[in-house]
Amino acid sequence: MPLILFAFVVRVRDGLPLSASTDFEHNKELQERKQQLRTISKALNLFPERGVVKGHDLNIYLISCEGVSYMTVCHQSLPVALAFCFLEDLRWEFTACFDSARVALAARPYPFLEFDGTIQRLKQQYNQKGCPALEVTLAEVQEDLRTRPPQVLSLEELQLTNGAANGHLEPVPASGQNQRLAPVTAPGILSLVLNIMCASLNLIRGIHLIEYTFQDDYEGIWNVVAFLLAFVCCVCQCHLYLFHSSLKKLKTVSLLSVIVLCNIFLFGLRNVWQLLFHMSVASISTLLILSRKLQDRTNDCGV
Repeated sequence: MPLILFAFVVRVRDGLPLSASTDFEHNKELQERKQQLRTISKALNLFPERGVVKGHDLNIYLISCEGVSYMTVCHQSLPVALAFCFLEDLRWEFTACFDSARVALAARPYPFLEFDGTIQRLKQQYNQKGCPALEVTLAEVQEDLRTRPPQVLSLEELQLTNGAANGHLEPVPASGQNQRLAPVTAPGILSLVLNIMCASLNLIRGIHLIEYTFQDDYEGIWNVVAFLLAFVCCVCQCHLYLFHSSLKKLKTVSLLSVIVLCNIFLFGLRNVWQLLFHMSVASISTLLILSRKLQDRTNDCGV
């Protein structure tokens, strides 16, 4: 049985497969390792630049450099230094054939399948002669591994990463900004417009009162506070409608209560119809905020 069984070249930023070796081995563990390579390729930003995933008989080795990751499945009896020699040789060959611009512009999977011939030649070199093929020497790699040993990843960590990459982990309650709300509705857009209008009116009246308050009537400072506080609450209502937040119900009800109290306090500076308008807009916004739910996470699976 050959010691180097499979090689895989992937673009780091999005996990796009660039090239892979053709293999004729069909044992169960190799198929599992190849599936794990696909899992790793979807979340390369969670993996170190150089790592090892140990299995029962077969190990995965990987290095990432200049936006490309090189991965291989090898028999555990192959020395670690030789496995990384193979990956370094693979990197030298790939960068000599394809520049970074071609890699960045690749739009479909396996755009460099012709590189398979080079991979097969390198595999044959290592499997038959057991030594590096190009610029890299075994002594250099051994010294580098002593100074910067690769990170060893367990299969349990790989399974956890698989869940994270495919959206199967339970959502964390505190990560509200990363959760997707249902689409904005037409009534929601209308409430946002009205809320922005109310916020603007409160801000304009508050700034206008400041001029007279500090000149003549210091007791009117509380009216300024009420106008500006109502302005802040309107802005917060817009934010709560657009973005998910923890304790949303408590925050929404609290904002509505403050807006109502501020407008009651401003009775006299505003007539009844103006007060009803501001409180109605705040009440409608509250209902729409509470009715806008998170989307079902299963809708995002497989994307």
